[in-house]
Amino acid sequence: MKKTCIIFIEFTFIVLSCTSLKAEIVLNEPILPIPEPEIIFPEQVELGRLLFNDVRLSKGAQVSCASCHSLKMGGADGQKVSTGVNSQKGPINSPTVFNSSLNFRQFWNGRAENLMEQVDGPIANPKEMNFSWQQAIEIIRQDPFYAEKFKQAYADGLTILNMRKAIVKYEESLLTPNGRFDQYLRGNRAAITDDELKGYALFKQYGCISCHQGVAVGANLYQKFGVFGDYFADRGNVTEVDFGRFLITKKERDRFVFKVPSLRNVELTAPYFHDASQDQLEGAVKMMMKYQLGRIPKENNVRLIVQFLKTLTGLYKGEVITEN
Repeated sequence: MKKTCIIFIEFTFIVLSCTSLKAEIVLNEPILPIPEPEIIFPEQVELGRLLFNDVRLSKGAQVSCASCHSLKMGGADGQKVSTGVNSQKGPINSPTVFNSSLNFRQFWNGRAENLMEQVDGPIANPKEMNFSWQQAIEIIRQDPFYAEKFKQAYADGLTILNMRKAIVKYEESLLTPNGRFDQYLRGNRAAITDDELKGYALFKQYGCISCHQGVAVGANLYQKFGVFGDYFADRGNVTEVDFGRFLITKKERDRFVFKVPSLRNVELTAPYFHDASQDQLEGAVKMMMKYQLGRIPKENNVRLIVQFLKTLTGLYKGEVITEN
């Protein structure tokens, strides 16, 4: 009973926090603006940034976390599949690291419940970093710069746990608030154009909003890829990675089920979907219409929806994120 009360109080607090902002936020809109990141321990965030970009966390010092999740590439890498140590190719498209703390689960198949679980995956993956935390800390210990940084950031200094925590702290700081659509939600009606607003209306009318809502505009539920039509039969060449949640749960109902991706900054994160099957945002919208909604939209409606999606590009440290 006590646990239920705590959950209720926390939920009420969240609601009050939202409603305490400008009244325009509460307009029965299914999308909420991204909050500003709260940097309570900047020295830990900075440590995480350094580790995130340090190739010494991989075998032979070949790649870093940033190799697959570059902030200059929308938090991803622009490749169909990423390249790991010894030029090995992974089996699946890399999602963006921007706003990853807003995801209700991590990875396409949701196998990690949070970023602390997620951070262990790439370093141990033989096709990604092919290393271990023990190997990494032995190298980092030899660097006086890191030793001092960890001493300043954590009471117990340099430990494997603190290395993991620091990277997560950095990832949690990678929010992209105050995009044009967020400004619109906060009451600035001039932040988006009439065509972009028409695109948002179509986004809701067609039903895209049923899976893409909330603060992340998605990333808060699982969905089968191919609700209306057999996408994988049409595409052909089905591989194990296409099985999605089934690989984790072994339940037939989870075959071809994936975490719905966030649409934040989506114009910067091509190619799209777990299999990187679409290079253009227009093509991705058409595919979703066909297989997820059973609709064939007019070309002009696709154009308008794409215009709306581009308003979801946010700011990082006060600056507009752009493809480099």
